Amino acid sequence: MRNPKLTAFLAPTLLSLAMFAGATQAAAPLRPPQGYFAAVDKFKTGDNSEGCDAMPTPYTGPLQFRSKYEGSDKARATLNVQSEKAFRDTTKDITTLERGTAKRVMQFMRDGRPEQLDCTLNWLTAWAQADALMSKDFNHTGKSMRKWALGSMASSYIRLKFSDSHPLAQHQQQAQQIEAWFSKMADQVVSDWDNLPLEKTNNHSYWAAWSVMATAVATNRRDLFDWAVKEYKVGANQIDADGFLPNELKRQQRALAYHNYALPPLAMIASFAQVNGVDLRQENNGALKRLGDRVLAGVKDPEEFEKKNGKKQDMTDLKEDMKFAWLEPFCTLYTCSADVLEKKHGMQPFKTFRLGGDLTKVYDPSHEKGNKGS
Repeated sequence: MRNPKLTAFLAPTLLSLAMFAGATQAAAPLRPPQGYFAAVDKFKTGDNSEGCDAMPTPYTGPLQFRSKYEGSDKARATLNVQSEKAFRDTTKDITTLERGTAKRVMQFMRDGRPEQLDCTLNWLTAWAQADALMSKDFNHTGKSMRKWALGSMASSYIRLKFSDSHPLAQHQQQAQQIEAWFSKMADQVVSDWDNLPLEKTNNHSYWAAWSVMATAVATNRRDLFDWAVKEYKVGANQIDADGFLPNELKRQQRALAYHNYALPPLAMIASFAQVNGVDLRQENNGALKRLGDRVLAGVKDPEEFEKKNGKKQDMTDLKEDMKFAWLEPFCTLYTCSADVLEKKHGMQPFKTFRLGGDLTKVYDPSHEKGNKGS
């Protein structure tokens, strides 16, 4: 028989405990998937023949860049060689920072040379101090470049922040400056890409959401995490019952390539969300799995894409192994078939600077080999 006095005493106590448990759970620090906690492989000393390249000049100008599809019709599928060269030239310093950051972090995680870490942090700190990439004067290509750069840098930085070797322990001031810059840039990316009409929501929005997710974890900001999840759901709910993305089908001969290009940010967001207690795998009846399966089937035989939009598919991009880096997180989210795993293992390691470097080392280290990729 219950003691009414004891019940009366325990009720508020239990309520308080429940509220405390809920608050504790809500306040749990954001974290990346387990592979990002890997320690530095080994620490080397002595001469470093690679040194530190000259730092690219912090880009503080207007983010007004020409599109590589300049002059194309609304399908945005015909490359303009001249405008692409102009784009590459004007964004060279930004891309050098992205690639250099990913490269140095991978080298540091492998070799543990302090000069590699110093080089990376000095570059990022200088760009942070210059308030680079924060211009409010931008066009579509400019705001695209901003979110790509943020995603590249933040996802590389996460390896340093969460490594069990604690490489940032002696660099707290630089870490704070870098994270404050990332945080500020992520706010701008949210402003750039938030609440677009559905007909204008495509792979760019997914890449923006990935950059914000990576920053959310790097800076432990739950509001950024929630925004990235929201954008993921918008993307997942654009995937139709057959695994097609209507806005990517508009890309005519590049429709299959752009479906493939939509997968890396979506798979990475779902992977990061899962380890933070948000399971997105079944959103829109397993939409991400449908999209992945549709793309893999299309690579084998693009006929279904050609039927959908009447255009013979350009398979050039799909011949590059690193374009399938999404398979690493994807095959931890879902059970991949034996033939897909065989395909994945044949392409490894997957190294792509826009996702922070070597994804095979993070998601499938037992199959890491060689040194291909970028």
